[in-house]
Amino acid sequence: MLQQMVEMECQRWASKGINIRYQIRENRTGYKAGALKEGLKRSYVKHCEYVAIFDADFRPEPDFLRRAIPFLVNNPDIALVQARWRFVNADECLLTRMQEMSLDYHFTVEQEVGSSTHAFFGFNGTAGVWRIAAINEAGGWKDRTTVEDMDLAVRASLRGWKFVYLGDLQAKSELPSTFKAFRFQQHRWSCGPANLFRKMVMEIVRNKKVKFWKKVYVIYSFFFVRKIIAHMVTFLFYCVVLPLTILVPEVHVPIWGAVYIPSIITILNSVGTPRSIHLLFYWILFENVMSLHRTKATLIGLLEAGRVNEWVVTEKLGDALKNKAAADAANKKTPFKLFKKPRFKFGDRLHLLELGFGVFLFLCGCYDFVHGKNNYFVYLFLQTITFLICGFGYVGTIIPS
Repeated sequence: MLQQMVEMECQRWASKGINIRYQIRENRTGYKAGALKEGLKRSYVKHCEYVAIFDADFRPEPDFLRRAIPFLVNNPDIALVQARWRFVNADECLLTRMQEMSLDYHFTVEQEVGSSTHAFFGFNGTAGVWRIAAINEAGGWKDRTTVEDMDLAVRASLRGWKFVYLGDLQAKSELPSTFKAFRFQQHRWSCGPANLFRKMVMEIVRNKKVKFWKKVYVIYSFFFVRKIIAHMVTFLFYCVVLPLTILVPEVHVPIWGAVYIPSIITILNSVGTPRSIHLLFYWILFENVMSLHRTKATLIGLLEAGRVNEWVVTEKLGDALKNKAAADAANKKTPFKLFKKPRFKFGDRLHLLELGFGVFLFLCGCYDFVHGKNNYFVYLFLQTITFLICGFGYVGTIIPS
């Protein structure tokens, strides 16, 4: 349905004399990187200087290109103009509110600071305009990982190209509102960078044209700390080390390490979304649960295990509603065909890893309640509840199977 709408719109503009084409490919080879690579092979691309990239659920404003292109035209050393994401369904449920907090921090702090200080920051895969010459010089799109956007951005940056982030240039998009879709997305976003780190680290080290301190920044700060260690430290500290200290009374975690510093870091995450500051406590608990999933995905990427190249399109609620509408339309066309009423498949929503850790934290909390002195059981019981809610799949929007 969406493809037909896009094709009709392209035909409408073509009839007005606008140079526009509608093209698709018949396979998914290379996934998104393969599609982008295939698109740049078209004969008419050699007459173009820039390419704008949008995912299917993104809705840029009519003046998007008029505001983005001048930065590329007047600055030949700039390869990318990255726009800000805005979310049309942030208030849909608690899951989308928490995603908004994390992504707003990413844009307001990480992207803004990286652009303002002329340091490297990654391409977000959509809502951006690339200089085609920079793409070609960096080696083009590669499908060796599931984060083709980060791969290209790192290679272009190492060749001296600069990026600009425009916070006031925005494109509307949709957040995944089902826990299943969110888990698939987070797996790709955590596994891909770890796998890319594995494949690029020696390539960066051996690159004699890149300055030493830039190598240190990209390898240590961008990849190792932010894409690998951050997930593992969160999971190991809050979900393993802290609970185990209750069972081993000889080990003591100082209050500044257990509460003060984590609290300050957490409060900073609300900078981009002050309206959700009251959700910070639950955001911590939920992020701890997701750190388990992200740590698992990171290890899969580093070790190149089974699901390393898994690419599952992140389904948004809009997609589900379109599918339902199509099914309803089919119902009306074939009134004598019987359709079963959609039901919840409880077994499909069970996540045993989260449930297992929920039981572990519950036992640690019970032990602290009976024998402990630091009242950690309050946190442990709340974290247990969050693990169990996620483990049973009762988070986000619930859509019948």
